[in-house]
Amino acid sequence: MNWIILFIAGLFEVVFAFCLGKAKETNGNEMFLWYMGFFVAVSLSMGLLIKATQALPIGTAYAVWTGIGAVGSVLVGIIVFKEPVTLLRILFLTTLIGSIVGLKAVSAH
Repeated sequence: MNWIILFIAGLFEVVFAFCLGKAKETNGNEMFLWYMGFFVAVSLSMGLLIKATQALPIGTAYAVWTGIGAVGSVLVGIIVFKEPVTLLRILFLTTLIGSIVGLKAVSAH
């Protein structure tokens, strides 16, 4: 269950990165709403990370959490914000995913 909580925490990290990207594209009240979404998502992400680390090793949990956020944010950047897709970006994204899976596989919990 703690791995599921950690995964959801990582997804909320992607949400707060998405909100930052959308806030950058807007102004006025819409920008304020995206920043509010950012604060809600960051609070949920941190709260779930705290919950997960009560049972999982902190080093592994933190690395997996940031990895999920990084992979998700890159994918959102490519899909939503039309960031470039290059061979090197895909290569490093693939190695990052492999590292996350590896950390989960060798974790004591």
